Amino acid sequence: MIEVKNLTKNYGPVAAVKGISFTVEKGHIYGFLGPNGAGKSTTMNMITGCLAPTSGEVTISGFDIIDDAVDAKRCIGYLPEIPPLYTDMTPFEMLEFVGRAKKIKKAQLYDEIESVMEKTGILDVADRLIKNLSKGYKQRVGIAVALMGNPDIIILDEPTVGLDPIQIMEVRDLIRELGEEHTVILSSHILQEISAVCDYVIMISKGTIVASDTLENLLSQTGDAKKLKVETIGTEEELRNALADISEISSLSVTEGEKTALVIETDKNSDIREKVILALTGNGHSLLSISEEQASLEDVFVRLAGESLDAGAAYAMEKEAEKQEKLEAKRGKKVKVQSSLGPAYYDEEYIKEEPEAEEAEEEYSPLFSAESEEKEDDEQ
Repeated sequence: MIEVKNLTKNYGPVAAVKGISFTVEKGHIYGFLGPNGAGKSTTMNMITGCLAPTSGEVTISGFDIIDDAVDAKRCIGYLPEIPPLYTDMTPFEMLEFVGRAKKIKKAQLYDEIESVMEKTGILDVADRLIKNLSKGYKQRVGIAVALMGNPDIIILDEPTVGLDPIQIMEVRDLIRELGEEHTVILSSHILQEISAVCDYVIMISKGTIVASDTLENLLSQTGDAKKLKVETIGTEEELRNALADISEISSLSVTEGEKTALVIETDKNSDIREKVILALTGNGHSLLSISEEQASLEDVFVRLAGESLDAGAAYAMEKEAEKQEKLEAKRGKKVKVQSSLGPAYYDEEYIKEEPEAEEAEEEYSPLFSAESEEKEDDEQ
């Protein structure tokens, strides 16, 4: 459905995306995984035609995103990281506006709006101003906008950023439901999100693709060793003696305490759980728990890309600090505040002791009046 060939984007001397290629097939939920600054959003914007590539090709269902932009974009529903919503509209009006822009026939438009609102769970806020909605509902409205026109492909860029845990679970459930009828591409730097929702993963690091495979296959690429975690009772010497005859054990670490923790490393094709249980219980040691350590996407990413998924956040912190220090040197007296990205500097007049009072919910006037509806009926 989507074919990307040698896609590149340069910002001056900086290459944000470096000649990447991959294919998206129908019927999967794809996870586009990488740290902040890896080139995820830039790639999403080029695939959807919102940003022109420096070089390379993107075809959507056989249509070139540059040469056949209108036909290509009909196949895509896109939710950017910041949903492009007109906040003085209601969700109903927003979807009506988008439906008319997409030239959905009037006979079908209102049925589709109702269907999309029901699917995304926003029927109960259909007539409230978008500016008065919570972040979670705004995100749902953004997804509803992407669904208008029933596109084959839904592209979601960081869809759960800024949501609370309950909202995150709700959005993930919604994405799984969308995957039953659409091909979905989900861009994220959150490991749990990709693992929980996606069945195919494309990993990007520093503007290049480092892996592209099913989730199951990627999780099997953690090297030649497998780890077994055991909780029991006994001294290190006693436990080592009890397990000494198991030849498959390549390494054993013991941490003594109220419960003694063992980490047993073996060849990835070996399963020695039964031997370990028999050896420990046969020597009089109680077995409290035993489990195989599951491979994680971060393990795979570190192995393939040689960096942590948090590297982008560290880079952003460093750049933010440099930027704020430069601003401090240029301007007058500043107040230093520690933010999530590191030190930030603000003019004293903007530092307020009391939080601002919440604004009252605003009323709205309809986007389309009865007169405009009658005029449109006459024209049709």
